[in-house]
Amino acid sequence: MFSRRFILSLLGSLFFFLTAGKRSAMANIFFKPKKKMRPRIPPEPFIEGDKALVGVAGGAVNPVRSSPVGKQFAPIGNLPLSEEASNGVKEMIKEAVSLIGGFERLKLKGKTVLVKPNCVSGEKNPATTNPEVVKAVVEILYEQEAKKIYVGDMSALATLSTARNMKRNGIKKAAEEAGAEVIVFEDYDWVEVELPGALYIEKAYVTEWIYNVDIIINLPVIKTHRSASYTITLKNFIGCTHLKQRPYLIDSSHWEELISEFNIAYRPDLNIVDGTVSMIEGGPWEGTSADTNLIIASGDRVAADIIGLGIIKSFGNWKMVTEKDVWEQRQIKRAVELGLGKGKGNIKLILGSGDKNFKELMEKVRKETGL
Repeated sequence: MFSRRFILSLLGSLFFFLTAGKRSAMANIFFKPKKKMRPRIPPEPFIEGDKALVGVAGGAVNPVRSSPVGKQFAPIGNLPLSEEASNGVKEMIKEAVSLIGGFERLKLKGKTVLVKPNCVSGEKNPATTNPEVVKAVVEILYEQEAKKIYVGDMSALATLSTARNMKRNGIKKAAEEAGAEVIVFEDYDWVEVELPGALYIEKAYVTEWIYNVDIIINLPVIKTHRSASYTITLKNFIGCTHLKQRPYLIDSSHWEELISEFNIAYRPDLNIVDGTVSMIEGGPWEGTSADTNLIIASGDRVAADIIGLGIIKSFGNWKMVTEKDVWEQRQIKRAVELGLGKGKGNIKLILGSGDKNFKELMEKVRKETGL
């Protein structure tokens, strides 16, 4: 059952959605898809033989949040990173991606790029993607000679508007400082995509921006979720779907399977997962956080999610994750069934540098994931 507070928030946000923004209320409710498209499935460049590659790089303990890995913070901390920590974030991103072959595999020169963070609300990291991670990714993409970079998302219905949220959580400022153009999907058109193989939904209405750019970088955060068990790369795509198709409005009993089935509509060119601070209990808008101080990179959504799940499970706080094998998570099982990612025997985990805490955490992750 939804709480009274949630319902009131939902109604308020729905009113805002219908009366604000660039598009009219009629356009938002009675929209027609701009066109029909096939699923966007580019080649997978980050593989080795038949194995998906997933790289994880760690850094020194965050100078601002100087507690060791495993320290829990409640509620979520909103302290900004120091300049030293910001530089460390950028190096972690570069290293994590280099472990699986490097940004060069994307051949970014002259291409347009959509960076899709988690902006579910206006709350700060780890409820949403760390702005410093957003900024660093955009900077790196421009260093790789990308032509134009967009940072876009659409928040949850109960927290709209996205534009307001991006200002509150710092993503807008960080993206623009790095030279990106910020977009909110509710202000643009939608595309209809058939979902072959899906059991619980036949087609998805996705943002036109999936087809407006050459490259898509999926940029979620590691986070627990009260309804979906967890949210990392697979769940992050829900922000690209029209609000009328949110899983709880379609079939709440198959929420997690629906997340995977929506992902039939596309494959990101690269997933970079923000693990600078992870939410290990609660979610999606508030919860207990831990200073994990790492970055995950993979072209495979299952591979990236499995590592994130291993991290969440290692803390032992969230029963929706701790009480089952990570490979038995419903998002993961359905994604593997659909061929959206590799299974347990076909993922290669590559670890980069990191301090003692990072190494200890990764040992636990190997044990939880079998990788």
